[in-house]
Amino acid sequence: MKQIPCRFLRTKKMYIPAQAERALEEREYPAETPHCWCNKTMMELGPDDLPVSIKDCANPGRGCHLS
Repeated sequence: MKQIPCRFLRTKKMYIPAQAERALEEREYPAETPHCWCNKTMMELGPDDLPVSIKDCANPGRGCHLS
């Protein structure tokens, strides 16, 4: 089962007009993206001071994760 990344995860893909709607609605992210950030902190660290990535932010056990 594919886990859904946190709603605060942001990637460059979301800002490409042809892909933005699909990325936001279906949350289709590649396995790894060169640059991710948390929309809550606006940094590469989440509110829990851990690194932000698609893999890490798909963990529902993470304290700051919100589906």
